[in-house]
Amino acid sequence: MIAGPSVFRVSPAYQPLMRMIGLDAEAVFDRPDIRVWRKLPDRENCTLDVDLPDGRHIRLHIKRYVSADAATPEVQGQRLLTDHAIPTAPLVGWGTHTGKSFTIFDDLTSYTPADKLLEAGTPFDLLLDPTAALAAKLHASGLHHRDLYLCHFMTKLDDGIVDLKLIDTARVRNLPGFLTRRRWIVKDIAQFIYSTHAHPINDAQRSAWFAAYARHGGTSGIEAAAARKVRSIARHDARINTRRPERNVSIPS
Repeated sequence: MIAGPSVFRVSPAYQPLMRMIGLDAEAVFDRPDIRVWRKLPDRENCTLDVDLPDGRHIRLHIKRYVSADAATPEVQGQRLLTDHAIPTAPLVGWGTHTGKSFTIFDDLTSYTPADKLLEAGTPFDLLLDPTAALAAKLHASGLHHRDLYLCHFMTKLDDGIVDLKLIDTARVRNLPGFLTRRRWIVKDIAQFIYSTHAHPINDAQRSAWFAAYARHGGTSGIEAAAARKVRSIARHDARINTRRPERNVSIPS
């Protein structure tokens, strides 16, 4: 719907819900029950919790950007994933208001970031093959993520079955041409491997992850290049975490 300077595009399945809770482009920025849990120079990460008349409780994840075109990569990245049948969070809507932009995603109820599951004691061996398979499918589909850390693998465990969804769609892009394609794949894999070092995961398990990634169709022979990139990421994170500790705030439970 369009009203003056505001634009609010809602996925058809969520239009009745938006009418029910009275959420429009203006309300995204001034509704008092929208909770900001992380504030960065370019955006705010927010949640909106609503109890519906039928007894259901819903949570929506809202990003509010300071510029009118900043939400576009997130919407485009979500479409790239869904077009290639890579599981991700449902996009509720997106739009602009008074020179700013926003996205709204549905909550992945019962899903938990993979790093949080590991912190809680879930063995990495349970996640090893599924995460490797999803990373391989991403790259075999001609896509890369640019932020492929464990925290962006949303995970649901059901009687030993692992269900994954990849989030942070603003980082998703088409892989470039032949000359730089491998570099971006190595960067993705290095980010994943780097994030495993915060958990009780050994080198043998990491090698098994590389083998599973290649077995599922990922790029083989990149362990040495990924190891070099891991060291580079570690140095970069040490610098940036000192300057911007707020960047590592977790999604609220």
